[in-house]
Amino acid sequence: MTKHYSPSSKLDTQQSYINGTYVTNQSGDTFDTIYPGNGEVICDVETAGQTEVDAAVAAAHAAFEPWAALPAVERGNILRKAGQILRERNQELAELETLDTGKPISETTTVDIISGADVLEYYAGVAQTIHGQHVDLPPSAFAMLRREPIGVCAGIGAWNYPIQIAMWKSGPALACGNTMVFKPSEQTPLTTLKLAEIYTEAGLPDGVFNVVQGARDTGSALISHPDVSKVTLTGSVDTGKVVMAHSARDLKKVTLELGGKSPVIVFEDANIDNAVNGILAANFYSSGQVCSNGTRVFVHKDIYEKVLQRLAERTKNIKVGNPFDADTHMGPLVSEQHFEKVKSYMHAAKNSAARHVCGGDTIQLDSGFYVTPAIFADCDDSMSFVKEEVFGPLMSLISFSDEDAVLKQANDSDFGLAGAVFTQNFNRAHRVANKIQAGIVWINEYNITPPEVPFGGYKQSGVGRENGLQSIEYYTQLKTIYANLGDIPHSF
Repeated sequence: MTKHYSPSSKLDTQQSYINGTYVTNQSGDTFDTIYPGNGEVICDVETAGQTEVDAAVAAAHAAFEPWAALPAVERGNILRKAGQILRERNQELAELETLDTGKPISETTTVDIISGADVLEYYAGVAQTIHGQHVDLPPSAFAMLRREPIGVCAGIGAWNYPIQIAMWKSGPALACGNTMVFKPSEQTPLTTLKLAEIYTEAGLPDGVFNVVQGARDTGSALISHPDVSKVTLTGSVDTGKVVMAHSARDLKKVTLELGGKSPVIVFEDANIDNAVNGILAANFYSSGQVCSNGTRVFVHKDIYEKVLQRLAERTKNIKVGNPFDADTHMGPLVSEQHFEKVKSYMHAAKNSAARHVCGGDTIQLDSGFYVTPAIFADCDDSMSFVKEEVFGPLMSLISFSDEDAVLKQANDSDFGLAGAVFTQNFNRAHRVANKIQAGIVWINEYNITPPEVPFGGYKQSGVGRENGLQSIEYYTQLKTIYANLGDIPHSF
């Protein structure tokens, strides 16, 4: 029977999921998770302390060897079965994700769960293809290169794509034979627990995937644990630096998918309809709470006002409201704290020399954290909201006339997560894409991330890659075995 969730849903106390079951914490400490649409408590969640973190890591450590020894086809079958269950329960899980994040139901039903299931099914197939290499060393030796799993992986999730991120991290980790302890964001802790249940239902052995709940202290206990061999984080740059410093103490391997302030460059020959569609998606999807969003929009001077006019018209028609309404385009921001941060950037933009085109106002709706999508034109690189990651629906437009100059501006950032170029000139499209300093660049498109292609950043936007075959590099370690078939000559 399908369960349904709505703004009035109130849930029982949630717990950590360790070794295939829910576990009551010893401290009795809890925290609240809030529905951003009205600011009301959905439920309280038990905080995992050191005792629970130790238990989760111990369960993952005990499960590692038998899981790694399981034939790859069997690991793949379990991931494939989990993907099937996720698709069957898409509506229920999407409603729970909307309740916890405030994302529109039109997004969560079509993207969040389905795209995660895509990743699990992709790595279900990849599992059987992971292989080593043979190196012939005549006349009487050879070497074998083996890809082996790392061990217990700690996953730290972000609040904007809770269940999808958990699958982006656990899919390749489990396919490679690792086990995982995952800590979702304390702001959006609910759907990762459902993923853990689904993994168990799909046949995943107890202890292979565990979930611990909590904030900074829980995360610190997890990434500092001596039996954790790898840490993978999606979060802010500041959090990434903390995680890297903790991991460096015992040289844990790390993958960091961090922030961005990505450029979109629109040349005078671009298909304007496509460019406008891409720019709007790059700024206002998920209320602008997407790390790869292209919030610095560079438009050639010959089409600048035309593009701006179309963007303004479309933006003014974006429906902001109840995320459970199927017609809603933008829901609330995730929390009151984040709401205040985004408002401060909106205020700074309105008080800058930039031209305020539209939006940036709060909406009084059910005590939720709503703000209208904003466009500011004639911006420059000195403005704080242009340089810094807002993580909200605030678009900055900048005019340009010269290709080399706009590339210099686009690359003048501590971030390097994503970028895009809109042009119908084949040579220029690839020339500019090659020169944008970012981990992923789209040509005449934005924010499309199929599981087959790697995702990650340059500079302070991260370390390592997620998705694609490249992620196997970050969830395995290479062993060389040298075999001598002849005699060892005298050396002394």
